[in-house]
Amino acid sequence: MRAEAAEWFTANWDPSLPLGAWWMLLARSGWGFPTWPAEWFGRGLAPNLLPAVVAARREVGAVGPPAGIAQNLAGPTLVAHGTHDQKQRFLPGIVGGEIWCQLFSEPGAGSDLAAAQTSAVLDGDEWVVNGQKVWTSGAQIARYGILVARTDPSLPKHQGLSYFVIEMDQPGIEVRPIREMTGRAIFNEVFFTDARVPADNRVGGLGEGWAVALTTLANERTMLSAGSFGSSGSAAGIRSIDLEAPASDALRATEPEGAGSGSGAGDLVLGLATEFDRRQDPIARQEIARIHTLLEIARYTDLRVRAAVEAGARPGPEVSVGKLAASHLLRTMRETMFRLCGPYATLWGPDAPRGGRVHEVGFSSYLISIGGGTDQIQRNIIGERVLGLPREPRADKDVPFADLRVGTQRSQA
Repeated sequence: MRAEAAEWFTANWDPSLPLGAWWMLLARSGWGFPTWPAEWFGRGLAPNLLPAVVAARREVGAVGPPAGIAQNLAGPTLVAHGTHDQKQRFLPGIVGGEIWCQLFSEPGAGSDLAAAQTSAVLDGDEWVVNGQKVWTSGAQIARYGILVARTDPSLPKHQGLSYFVIEMDQPGIEVRPIREMTGRAIFNEVFFTDARVPADNRVGGLGEGWAVALTTLANERTMLSAGSFGSSGSAAGIRSIDLEAPASDALRATEPEGAGSGSGAGDLVLGLATEFDRRQDPIARQEIARIHTLLEIARYTDLRVRAAVEAGARPGPEVSVGKLAASHLLRTMRETMFRLCGPYATLWGPDAPRGGRVHEVGFSSYLISIGGGTDQIQRNIIGERVLGLPREPRADKDVPFADLRVGTQRSQA
């Protein structure tokens, strides 16, 4: 498989091609998303063969496929649950580099996502959406959003949700940026006031949105797992990309040196140890060894998940192990890097160690332990669905959502 992929990349990689043209050529060949079905821009490969394809591409020096919410979350969800028409309409844009956003969390429905109150009411052949979402990455530049909204408040909270693809550039959608402590504003609040969604943009059955959302969440936890550190990165999916620029210009932005299988994270720590002459320090060596061990555990966990998918299973609760490992790894990296930098860790901006990348990783470590489901949620999932421990009592399991006082509904009591 590696030789076959290398032959194609050698024959077709042209760094002077516009990035958009290269991505479409890559998608049509099936080598951009090789684990997707052959009829939908893939080759139907088992996930365990993906590293061979990636290695072949990198040997040639070719830019990888676009990576972000559209490609890592929306695409796999549509492949699994979308209709033939939906795949025809949305997948070409996704493999071509379109930017999407994820409209799940709300001010009163974060960890308890099923308590979402954003409503969708059918009006003829359209759904009318009202409500609010929060922590939405890339909403300010996204073309589409994957939306979970309540379509039947008379049902228990997990049963009254539906899943939609909504166009972001329309009247009735307001996006407000949220400034982070990193200084960036990737996250947003999104407000819906009579926004419209065509009826044929509902993914899955009416009231079956929770089951569809679980597919998205499983892929999100895989994307955020520790085994993905240093890969081409989801950041490419949440910033504007010049599709007309030469593809070679995108290489540095999407493929950091040493990327892949977490090596980017390990290289950053080793580089700091060298820069500050701490490679022979026994405490520093022990901490670096700990990070290496965590990266290897993450790599092994990813292989186990891929093996399960190869056997015919969709990403399941096991991906929570990788997500939890990512949170632990980033916290360990943060503390280790700051200790290696010593007093230089107090600097900020381009004069800071590694041009500020150390602080970027350190401050982002809090994001990983919250986004995609908190550490506590991951432990619950692992305990209940992987280890088979007794489930926590759920008094609201059979109660109509309209009768609950959850999230912001508490203020109405």
